Amino acid sequence: MSRFQFASLTLIVITLLAWNRATSQAPAAQPKLPGARPAIDAANYATLQAAIDALPPTGGVVRVPAGTFEITEPLRISQEDVLVEGSGTATHIKNVATGGQPAIEIDNPKRKTEPRATLWRIELQNLRITGNEKSGHGILAHHVDEIFLHGVTISYHGGDGIHLDHCYEDPRICDCLLTYNKGAGLMLDVCHDIVVVGNHFEENLDALICKDSFNLCMTGNNLDDHIRHGVVIENTYGCVVSGNMIEECNGIAIILDRDCYGITLSSNVIAHEVAGGIDLRDAHGCTISANTFTIVKKDALRIGPASSRITVTGNNFSNSYIGESKQKRQKVDSDAAGIVLNGTSDIAISGNSFAGLTTPAMVWEGESQRVLFLGNLLTDVPPMAEQPAKQLDAGPRNLATP
Repeated sequence: MSRFQFASLTLIVITLLAWNRATSQAPAAQPKLPGARPAIDAANYATLQAAIDALPPTGGVVRVPAGTFEITEPLRISQEDVLVEGSGTATHIKNVATGGQPAIEIDNPKRKTEPRATLWRIELQNLRITGNEKSGHGILAHHVDEIFLHGVTISYHGGDGIHLDHCYEDPRICDCLLTYNKGAGLMLDVCHDIVVVGNHFEENLDALICKDSFNLCMTGNNLDDHIRHGVVIENTYGCVVSGNMIEECNGIAIILDRDCYGITLSSNVIAHEVAGGIDLRDAHGCTISANTFTIVKKDALRIGPASSRITVTGNNFSNSYIGESKQKRQKVDSDAAGIVLNGTSDIAISGNSFAGLTTPAMVWEGESQRVLFLGNLLTDVPPMAEQPAKQLDAGPRNLATP
């Protein structure tokens, strides 16, 4: 090769490298559509926070590429109308901080001087967020209305997986995986018109806590192997918890406490619980219907002295019977419990099936008032203790078989 050819080739290579560098650092092409804002590609920024901070006050889209991104401080979102979108679980935000800080914090900086300042319409989707035992929550949102979390995996945090603080208007948590967090998988604190659909909760301290809120719609979720409780609802009304699978909590599957009212718990499968199925500690005007309580070893349904005006209908309380006088799990799980009434009042229990239990269909603790127990089917259960007439209306319309 001649010197001229070599020099020409060298010049071409240098030109190509310079062009490639210039184009890779160039801002995104301006869209032709009037009013459109270009998406921010986080791959073009030194840090994820720098990409988020590049959003204008009017919001926009931040796309996070595949990769593992370690952070030592929370990623902070302070604009409205923001979408942060990853590339599925290949986008891994890893919180390695050990000072109890969250991985992602969403808040309006004006709230420091204006306590009622909010943000609207923040969406996170298609990414994975992990922490450690000494980190804080996975996602912490303060006063964010219409927050939408979809397709997010949140695991191994020292606090809650998701903690929503006063996210009052229409929070939606859909199709997320919340696992192995030291706090709740999902904490809802003062929220309203909440949708929790199609999520998987596993081995958190509790799966979901909803307190001082109202109108929770929780359906189609899978809850498995929690260290303490499954669903805890406190000081909340107007809710439906339906179509969920709740298995093997070390505590109680569902708890209603602190002035709950107007809540329906329906069509849930509550299986293999050790400490209890549904515990109505302080609940009124609630319906427990069409649930399947299978091999719940203790207190499948407990109604306490602070609860009243409860309808219990169409539920199945059973062991692992599979026909032909056989139990699927007789050697290891033969215990199955029924209902416990503890000094409660105004309870209607009808149309339920109690079969293969190791406790009576209904156990009395303390004196209850105005209890209707009619139209139930009892098969292979111990007899119930007799109660004074003022406590129980249980006529011949209950069918008991050996």
